Amino acid sequence: MIIPHYWAECRLQRKEARRQFTVRRFGWSDVSQQEAQSMADARAAEALQSLLRGEKVVRREARESYGGADGTPIREEIVTEEGDAIITRNSYGSLCLNTPDVMFVDMDVDHSPRFRTSCISVMLILVISLAVGVWKRDPAIFLLVSLGALLVLHLALNIMNAVHRRVSANPWDSCRQLAAAFSQKHPHWHLRLYRTPAGFRILVMHALFDPTGEEAAIAFEELSADPVYVQMCNNQRCFRARVSPKPWRAGMARHMRPRPGVWPLKPEQLEVRQQWVKEYESKATAFASCAFVESLGSTAIHPKAEAVRSLHDRLCQAESGLPLA
Repeated sequence: MIIPHYWAECRLQRKEARRQFTVRRFGWSDVSQQEAQSMADARAAEALQSLLRGEKVVRREARESYGGADGTPIREEIVTEEGDAIITRNSYGSLCLNTPDVMFVDMDVDHSPRFRTSCISVMLILVISLAVGVWKRDPAIFLLVSLGALLVLHLALNIMNAVHRRVSANPWDSCRQLAAAFSQKHPHWHLRLYRTPAGFRILVMHALFDPTGEEAAIAFEELSADPVYVQMCNNQRCFRARVSPKPWRAGMARHMRPRPGVWPLKPEQLEVRQQWVKEYESKATAFASCAFVESLGSTAIHPKAEAVRSLHDRLCQAESGLPLA
């Protein structure tokens, strides 16, 4: 797990054969700003040489909170550190607990038919309607067929949602059943189950794990972990849990300022950020990020996992009874 304290950027240009080549690369360090700049310079020089050799190169790295497959570490403000657990503020303002070896599993509830399926259906309707309109050489027919088909799709999706809710009267039951089945299959595991606004979170208490290791991969698969969360764990080599409310769920009318929320900020932007954080924190105290539900499996507890549990439950207000956000 790498969550650097210092960040820098290097921009290099080279003109050859009437063509201009430009690359930009980030550098990072836990030691100093100078070391971060040296790394950025070296990475940019290497990328420029690859580009000049005709290799396919990303010319400008995206300024994102966590870059993923390109190897850029988590790029968030470090709020505090507890041992090797690090609390960061993410790009929309919530606090996140990052740990290199205490496993969290994020399980999202599937509330409704897939959004992608709906989008594909709409596109098919529009293509078919356009074809009919061209065939009949009448724009009015295209419009009428499109509106009629979209109305049918709307009614069909409402029916599908109603059936889905009827079949899964309590959509969280499927997550709990998965957790219970996993616990029966792996009785030596100690699982703590938490309810979140979008599903369940599991904290594994009996041992430590490598986020990219086989045991973690098996747990993610058998517990149907959120694919985006699994990818983040593999790319960033850490486990992660949001431990403060999402701002819009806590009544914040404004997005985090300034935009975008990627760290670090320019010195002149810090006051605006601090004002937003102060308002957010005043509202966040009225909400919990998750609620403890039950423990499953063994009672074995690793001391490091217990320390993370204590920190997690305190920050999340997991046993407060407050509304989830």
